Amino acid sequence: MKYRLIALDLDGTLLDSALKIRRRTIDALQRARGQGVQAMIVTGRHHTAARAYWRELDLETPAICCNGGYVHDFRAGKAIAGDPFARTEARRLLDIVREHPVDAMIYTDTAMTCEKELPHLAGMRQWSATLPEPLRPRLDRVDSLDRVIDEATVIWKFLIASEVPELLEAFMRAARAHGFDCVRSSRDRIDIARAGNSKGRRLAEFIAQRDISPREVVAFGDQDNDKEMLKLAGLGVAMANSRPDVRACADWVTASNDDDGIAEALQRFVLTA
Repeated sequence: MKYRLIALDLDGTLLDSALKIRRRTIDALQRARGQGVQAMIVTGRHHTAARAYWRELDLETPAICCNGGYVHDFRAGKAIAGDPFARTEARRLLDIVREHPVDAMIYTDTAMTCEKELPHLAGMRQWSATLPEPLRPRLDRVDSLDRVIDEATVIWKFLIASEVPELLEAFMRAARAHGFDCVRSSRDRIDIARAGNSKGRRLAEFIAQRDISPREVVAFGDQDNDKEMLKLAGLGVAMANSRPDVRACADWVTASNDDDGIAEALQRFVLTA
């Protein structure tokens, strides 16, 4: 099969545990692009937290961000497609957050905002400090997420975090009862974009506009928010560090994100020499 596009989740997939792209992966992607296969980032991250990796890989494609909430064109410096929350929806969701002992971040058009420092942000801030200033993600501490909702031009996503699984489950039940779509992006975090948005849906839309068949797509992922994308692709590849239910959605399971899994799969299925 001749593939035309490689869709890459970031955390737990393209990135190793140190939030770096492994050298073998970079080399394999460069070889694939030399053979006419495009690559694109498809992530739950805000575009400011994906930009450095887009630059490192020297990509030409835009990135699908916030689990399909929008497509960001880094060259143009703007979203070229998207479906943000209505302000009334965002306020209703924040009300549900306030009723539960969980933490929240709101992703706007320009930044990721939070009222308190979430545990997972420590690693991101350490990584960010190694980057040139223009490539650093926008992580803003704010006094009030209510004010963020009132003042933001666009609201793409809520991230909900707790290290207590039962608290996340209780929050998800409440949010779903009010019509919100929740998807796990890691063990201790869930993402909420506007209902109907997903990596799979936005990727399907993106390739249809470019006359690329799903059969011509290779997708890599490791979490619940990657399942739809893995099912869509002609070749869905789950990382070995995925849970069994994610691996069950894939056509192939490769090595982990710390063991050159992407490079191994590209060598096996995509690279012709």
